[in-house]
Amino acid sequence: MNNEMKQHVVNALKKNVRIDGRKLVDYREITVETDIASTAEGSARVKIGETEILAGVKMEIASPFPDRPEEGAIMLNAEFLPMASPEFESGPPGMPAIELARVVDRGIRESGALDLKKLCIKKGEKCWMIVVDICIVNDAGNLLDAAALGAIAAIRDANFPTYENDELDYKKPTDKKIELTKTPIAITVLKIGDCLLVDPMHDEEASVDSRLTVTTTEDGVICALQKGGLQPILTEDVDKMLDLAMEKAKVLRKLL
Repeated sequence: MNNEMKQHVVNALKKNVRIDGRKLVDYREITVETDIASTAEGSARVKIGETEILAGVKMEIASPFPDRPEEGAIMLNAEFLPMASPEFESGPPGMPAIELARVVDRGIRESGALDLKKLCIKKGEKCWMIVVDICIVNDAGNLLDAAALGAIAAIRDANFPTYENDELDYKKPTDKKIELTKTPIAITVLKIGDCLLVDPMHDEEASVDSRLTVTTTEDGVICALQKGGLQPILTEDVDKMLDLAMEKAKVLRKLL
């Protein structure tokens, strides 16, 4: 972004006005739909303004990791479809896709929302593998928050398929749900100039000095942090970002 455009964004933010007329701490309209794909064990569509993502859950039988023979596993992938933005290209995942997948994965994993031991079928031999795929349908900013919300919504929506006599039957879903003990929610707070804001659009993301993605649980425990941007964050700003993230997490959690 050129300096003139960034200065325009900064000047507007100082007046508590954003490009689309929102206040600094306001989200765009958010919708969460579940059970949108009959071929997935669980699925969700999340829209934040014009940003749209799809999340799907597939459940597989796998071998436990050697160092965790009594646990199942979770794997999360993100695909930035070329139709979602002129900046996305076909091919292997780029750094933004890798970062998004890792941030969402870490938030779920470190929250302890999943009891991985309950996904073990036979110690050291068989376990359930929960695979979460996130597809970006339209990128209008704030993909991290949308993807994290979609992933947890899809997991909550998922039903185990029938598994009998060492065979999986995806056409016969059971009534058994994936047990979630907590609901981790990720909120990304940006700092542009001296202003803190949430739910950024493209021009705001391009103007960012620093950002902090904060994943918290409903009891207020911080389970994951991800720093972005080229500028450092002062201690007092971190405190403000954490408070803002916890406040907004309550709003997004209600949508589930």
